[in-house]
Amino acid sequence: MIYQGNAITVARGTKNGGDDIAMLTFDLKGESINKLSSAVVAELDEAVRAIREESGLQGLVIGSAKDVFIVGADITEFHGLFEKGEEYLVEMNLKVHDIFNAIEDLPFPTVAAINGLALGGGCEVTLTTDFRVMGEQAKIGLPETKLGILPGWGGCVRLPRLIGADNAVEWIAGGTENRADAALKVGAVDAVVPNEQLEAAALDILARANAGELDYQARRAEKSGPLKLNAIEQMMAFETAKGYVAGKAGPHYPAPIEAIKVIQKGAGEERARAQSIEAKAFAKLALTDVCYNLVGLFLNDQVVKKKAGKYEKQAKAVKQTAVLGAGIMGGGIAYQSASKGTPILMKDINEEAIELGLKESRKLFSKQVERGKLTTEQMAEKLTHIRPTLSYGDFGHVDLVVEAVVENPKVKDAVLSEVEGQVAEDTILTSNTSTISITRLAQNLKRPENFCGMHFFNPVHRMPLVEVIRGEKTGDAAVAATVAYARAMGKTPIVVNDCPGFLVNRVLFPYFGGFSLLVEQGADFQRIDKVMEKFGWPMGPAYLLDVVGMDTAVHANEVMAEGFPDRMARDDKTAIQVMYENERLGQKNDKGFYAYEEDKKGKPKKVSDEQAYALVKQVAKEEKEFSDEDIVARMMVPLCLETVRCLEDGIVETPAEADMALIYGIGFPPFRGGALRYIDAMGVAEFVKLAEGLAEELGPLYAPTAKLRQMADSGERFYSTQAQG
Repeated sequence: MIYQGNAITVARGTKNGGDDIAMLTFDLKGESINKLSSAVVAELDEAVRAIREESGLQGLVIGSAKDVFIVGADITEFHGLFEKGEEYLVEMNLKVHDIFNAIEDLPFPTVAAINGLALGGGCEVTLTTDFRVMGEQAKIGLPETKLGILPGWGGCVRLPRLIGADNAVEWIAGGTENRADAALKVGAVDAVVPNEQLEAAALDILARANAGELDYQARRAEKSGPLKLNAIEQMMAFETAKGYVAGKAGPHYPAPIEAIKVIQKGAGEERARAQSIEAKAFAKLALTDVCYNLVGLFLNDQVVKKKAGKYEKQAKAVKQTAVLGAGIMGGGIAYQSASKGTPILMKDINEEAIELGLKESRKLFSKQVERGKLTTEQMAEKLTHIRPTLSYGDFGHVDLVVEAVVENPKVKDAVLSEVEGQVAEDTILTSNTSTISITRLAQNLKRPENFCGMHFFNPVHRMPLVEVIRGEKTGDAAVAATVAYARAMGKTPIVVNDCPGFLVNRVLFPYFGGFSLLVEQGADFQRIDKVMEKFGWPMGPAYLLDVVGMDTAVHANEVMAEGFPDRMARDDKTAIQVMYENERLGQKNDKGFYAYEEDKKGKPKKVSDEQAYALVKQVAKEEKEFSDEDIVARMMVPLCLETVRCLEDGIVETPAEADMALIYGIGFPPFRGGALRYIDAMGVAEFVKLAEGLAEELGPLYAPTAKLRQMADSGERFYSTQAQG
């Protein structure tokens, strides 16, 4: 044994004999994956030193004893490390460069045997070796830009020299995970073999390199010298890419463009200089708010997944499901279930509705075929997982039912009571409701412990969130099975407690309340949309209301006003009600705050409409000029305060879940991290001061809670750097 650590071992010799080859194996004790924490990087340094001191070696193979190779750096350390400042980060990266360069400069050929995911720092480890062999199912990539940083351990230097500047820009700016065939095609790896042949393939490459068949020294020269592009080629490659990437990334995500600049700046340099450019750029990005929030988002996502995983372990198997109500929503749920492999019955009371549901499912599957994600045969097979029915004949074998009929308590009551009589004693019943209390819907059920909410967001196939709502009598088994089913559908479930609007709609409607007040005081709704889109929302509030539908918004608003009359009930007519009364329902009938025309792809395109302006004038009591800052404050404060209230009321358990629900459910700008991180970023005391100033003029919707005031006084935050979630 050359070296033995907690995560890394280096041994002489292979299964097939021959002790002149060193085998460096990553196998982090007590973890299901390998990641490069500070401790593991320190071990790698020691292991490489030990290899350099060993005599008589003819080659090195770097591999993994786990299902993955290395998933990347340990992201849980990032906030703590980044707080140490720019100088520390540059120094840290340069130390890692020294370790990685030492692997690259070993006096014999080296190979990485990539058996599973090699991402971020894990991918950068493989770039240090002369050759790479990859398992057929493995994936490789540099996703750092998705965290608001760039590859800082040589990815921006080695990858362009290995696969060409254009390919490297695509991989790094896009943050993609690349399959083995794609990696082989661009030259990122030298061979793709089944996993069981990885070691043999690696040893074969080493033998050929030692025999002079493969020139590993030439490989090294290429990786450590300047990029082979003349000035014109450089300009063509980088300037074109910058324009394209800026358009895709948008103004709020600087990392992809910075990564291109780093590759460009280092293109004409030798290894050491190029790595120094990379280290400095990494440190600068690591200290931005965007990076802080995107890393926080990743950590929050881990909290949410961990909690869902715990529920999943307790859940009974959900092998057959059913959806009641076969409209667009029912069809979307059926599609999602069938596409992820859980067979589903789709029941309705009439043929037309069934046909509508099937049409929706077929349309979504056809799009997958068009995109090359499915073959026609696969689509046909997946469609057989959806069984339309007009009767309850097969409901005795169903594990879980999703009721997705109209948002009307009486209709839902009747349907739920009826289906309860047709299913087994332990079948879980769920309601896809966006506003109706689960405790209220459970009143007429014989087995309320088997009932909970399962709120999907529209369109089902696109929106990642599912709210799983626990009523007063809901049992743990019902929640666990519903969470497990949502996960099997490829969704992110977040468990919340029952209240009007649950979590997401309860938080969204004060945002619409802020919008109504602005319009009432004479703000131009199109300007509000532009300001909020510039702030980072995928669509402004007026446009979002058109997409949601004015009828849905009015109904949900009534529920909220009844539940929280002090801050959500309004005596005056709002612009939303005026639209509804004039049958301007939004995209549903092509007119709302905007009018809608079909674009070339047949999708609704919004256009300005004078009639909408004339109607809005009816509710505008004054004409007032608002700055962009005023508009943002008046829209965001009510939304953030309601999120705080949901946390204080125990509707949602952790800040992590609250923030992820808003990002996944209503498109809260990810780079801002969620409502509670937004308050943290502003400073709780500063936020309270802003809210109190607005509350004086605009009333209880803007009033901070007593607990939030206490937090402001004692300097507390929702997130500490160390403890996430």
